[in-house]
Amino acid sequence: MIKILNINVDDVRFPTSNDLTGSDAVHTDPDYSATYVTIHTSDSNLRGFGIAFTIGKGNDIVAECVRNYIPLFIGLSLNEVEKNIGKLWFDCVDHSQLRWLGPEKGVVHMAVAAIFNAFWDLISRQNKKPLWKFVVESDPETIMSWLTFKHIEDVMTKDDAYEILLENQKFKEERINLILKEGYPSYTTAAGWLGYSNEKIIDLCKQYMEKGWKHFKIKVGLNLEQDVKRLEIIRNTIGNDCFIMVDANQLWDVEQSIKHINAYKKFNLLFVEEPTSPDDILGFKKIKEAVGDINLATGEACGGRVMFKQFLESGAMNVCQIDSCRLGSINEILTVLLMAHKFKVPVFPHAGGVGLCEYVQHLCMIDYILINGEKDNKVVEYQDSLHEHFKYPCNIQNGNYMPPLDHGYSIEMKKESVNRYLFPKGEYWAKLN
Repeated sequence: MIKILNINVDDVRFPTSNDLTGSDAVHTDPDYSATYVTIHTSDSNLRGFGIAFTIGKGNDIVAECVRNYIPLFIGLSLNEVEKNIGKLWFDCVDHSQLRWLGPEKGVVHMAVAAIFNAFWDLISRQNKKPLWKFVVESDPETIMSWLTFKHIEDVMTKDDAYEILLENQKFKEERINLILKEGYPSYTTAAGWLGYSNEKIIDLCKQYMEKGWKHFKIKVGLNLEQDVKRLEIIRNTIGNDCFIMVDANQLWDVEQSIKHINAYKKFNLLFVEEPTSPDDILGFKKIKEAVGDINLATGEACGGRVMFKQFLESGAMNVCQIDSCRLGSINEILTVLLMAHKFKVPVFPHAGGVGLCEYVQHLCMIDYILINGEKDNKVVEYQDSLHEHFKYPCNIQNGNYMPPLDHGYSIEMKKESVNRYLFPKGEYWAKLN
């Protein structure tokens, strides 16, 4: 019987602020970072890996929070973990003391995400399948035992969820075969970071078009006149057959949002992302009413399913952007995917960060095969950096994510990368101190 022997967590930080990769109107100098969890078992050949994503300072705070949950798992058998993964999730999010720090949002929830991302990696490795395949090949009754419906059953009941899962069983094999052949469409964020010059963005847009991309997300927000000029340049570069999305990263208030979005309308945007506070559901609704048919996207900073419930039910969210490290891993992510499907809101997972592309490739496959059955009108974020640090990096062909085939959740880092970028004593950081 395989048992959980130990769980350790590392603070791994990559110096992306050096070239402004990841920069936007609010987060001007991010160092993409991972709170990196490793689960050790009594089988020396079987481990699980998970992360929560941050952008530098505070990564150590998430790591310390993870350590508070570790005693709940030591000594459990892997069979117990797999069988009781739903209950174990509640043991963490409903922890009688730690939940006060959330509840179910912020640092405490990101710590839960890191741990359970690692457990889902471990479980799918034990079953010798990539995570997406393990999930979609599980029967609906088993999946239901993983999920959380607390505080959302007024809009998504267990019966609703079960019916969706059951109805889509008949299409599974056909969808699996199609996704293995064609992959899942993506959009690139890598061309449009706010710190990049116009010349660099034009050059990157041309490069990505040659590689098959048709969807480009551009960071905006600090200067309306400069934004409009940049969007004109990009539209002229990519033509009218490609798509532009813009991301303000929560910078504006409601009135500013309306002003800026109306100024961008002539560029035929696919969506505007996070124009204002990610918590301001009523503000999003006001903006939507004022800008008409422009789609509003949000979700990467939504701390949990209850926020998604309110955004979806109110109509304030036109594009649902789940984050694999802010929601509480698969147990909560699947619930949000089911809610979005019920409200007919497409899911475009957020992946602007280290390891997030490796994660979302699994999530979009699960959404398509198990829940939604549509991919031609949806795209998943892709940003082209730091993949070289992962043992099983995502595979992009002609702008599409190809389904990962290696066992697990694709987040195991190379040892040399962890050793080099471990903070503060890794090879890279020690030289600076």
